[in-house]
Amino acid sequence: MINISIKHLRYFEALARLGHFGRAAEDCAISQPALSVQIKDLEAMLGAPLVERGPKSIRVTGLGEEVAHRAREILRSVEELGDLARASNNPLIGRLRLGVIPTIAPYFLPAVIRTLNVKYPDLDIRPREAVTQHLIQDLLDAKLDAAIVALPVSEPTLHEEPLFEEEFVLVRPQHDADKPVPNADMLRDMRLLLLEEGHCFRDQALSFCNISAATPRELMEGSSLSTLVQMVGAGIGVTLIPEMAIAIDTQCAPVCVARFAHPRPTRSIGMVWRKNSLLSDHLMSLSQIVRGLSA
Repeated sequence: MINISIKHLRYFEALARLGHFGRAAEDCAISQPALSVQIKDLEAMLGAPLVERGPKSIRVTGLGEEVAHRAREILRSVEELGDLARASNNPLIGRLRLGVIPTIAPYFLPAVIRTLNVKYPDLDIRPREAVTQHLIQDLLDAKLDAAIVALPVSEPTLHEEPLFEEEFVLVRPQHDADKPVPNADMLRDMRLLLLEEGHCFRDQALSFCNISAATPRELMEGSSLSTLVQMVGAGIGVTLIPEMAIAIDTQCAPVCVARFAHPRPTRSIGMVWRKNSLLSDHLMSLSQIVRGLSA
């Protein structure tokens, strides 16, 4: 009998997914040599190589691809056993893995955690901040229980529960405070600062300005809304931010905030989880609590 452990599968799945021993070791919170030993141990038990090792990269073999696929299914089933145990408890206790996109996390997540800690003192909230596509993949792989993102995500296996609508506002240098607020057509001709690719808020801003993501433009990019606001304060250009970011990101920069004329640009914020999650009823209750925080 082959004595393959869950640990073997978890480590190899990370290696196959990330394609790098160092990044996989970091993802699994172990040392790279320890990860390498576990992978070699798994290969010895299976009697065949799972990866081809190069000086700077690896390539997963055909067998390795199949093993990685089966490993993900097994790991997902193991996570669902935990869901089964948690679903039997009322009120919700234990671990809750909650994903949040970066344009929501700094502004809304602290209030969510404080409220849920009061409502469910035995709930162990494990937040993860990442862009939408990574959160969705983690949900599908059962590495997250739910995520707060901008809707829609259009993934048929996920339930989308709307929470609230939020406006976008224009941030421009303080000396422009008395100027008329530009419309979407005017913004296309201005130096518009955007988040880097991968952020859904970037796509929403481009959509409002009717700019194709593929259109060549000299756009200044930043990794956070705070960075964009600081660049505006330095006189580099203008940017859009969600309303929830105003109180935090505009306080330490010489900028002003303006609201657009109707119809104003907005985004829909919601909570998503797997339709077949055993925690669905609990997550629905949690979403109602979170919705109340936006009122």
